[in-house]
Amino acid sequence: MRFHLTTALIAATFCIAACNNAKSPDTVAKDVATAEQKASTEVANSENSAAKDLGGAAGKVDDKLIAFNNSAAKDAYDLAVAQADGDRKVALAKCESASGDAQKTCKDQAEASYNAAKANAKAAAQAEKQ
Repeated sequence: MRFHLTTALIAATFCIAACNNAKSPDTVAKDVATAEQKASTEVANSENSAAKDLGGAAGKVDDKLIAFNNSAAKDAYDLAVAQADGDRKVALAKCESASGDAQKTCKDQAEASYNAAKANAKAAAQAEKQ
């Protein structure tokens, strides 16, 4: 038992001593060059992967931004048309106080104002859409 223990200790000492031996300058230079090449390749691969991921994410953000802007343009159009419709109803109600040709002219003006407001809202929405 003592023999095995002593042998094991001697073997361990040689292994430890061998691990601390210096390598030749040529071997070290080759090992360093290999490590630098591997590190450079890993960095390049990571950069390519990051660029791909960021490019994909940026595309998704752009798509969402376009959808948001288009939705905002539609909502602005709907709001402008609702406002124009309300204004037309108020104008038509006011036209009831007139009679004859004055009433007809008033109603025609209310309709013309409504149509112009709708056209302006449509033009603004088209300008905002992407």
